[in-house]
Amino acid sequence: MRIQFISALAIFAAFWTGGGPASADTPVTYTDNGRALFSFSVPDFWALRTGGSREIEDTELADPRAVARVMGLRPVTDDSVWMGFVSPVGVASIDDGLRYLQDIDKFLVKDPTVTGTSTTRIGGLPARVIRGSGTRERRGVNFTATVIDLPNGRVAVAVAILRDGADPAYVDDLNAVFASFRSLQ
Repeated sequence: MRIQFISALAIFAAFWTGGGPASADTPVTYTDNGRALFSFSVPDFWALRTGGSREIEDTELADPRAVARVMGLRPVTDDSVWMGFVSPVGVASIDDGLRYLQDIDKFLVKDPTVTGTSTTRIGGLPARVIRGSGTRERRGVNFTATVIDLPNGRVAVAVAILRDGADPAYVDDLNAVFASFRSLQ
């Protein structure tokens, strides 16, 4: 009887976690000093973690960098994909955002190789997208780094990292997050 219960529980869990495409339906707002900058929606069955301003340091280079609040999200049951948002103070344009990414790239991906760039619009706003590959924690990854030009001299920087072998369906979830992105200024 116990085996049947576990099997039924597994079927129930599979139905709720894998039965069809995920939808981005939990809205989240990124704020800085009480000011709402942008919002996006987190897909069902993904976890969101937030952190405040802090300084991080590359252990090999002993090179500290100030980092604004980071909002990171990933599937609850899988760590092969991660997406993070930040709006660094003093980064006021897409070009500034690209310089910011060059400054922090060693904290995100080791040995990055850019495979493509494009200009687009996200949430109706100008954006630049950089795609590439590299390694993270000694594993192969693909990444997408995006700089979105917000009103009033701010940008949103979004980075998505997919480990080699990650379920390709996660790309739909990541695209749904981008589709939900809205400026709140």
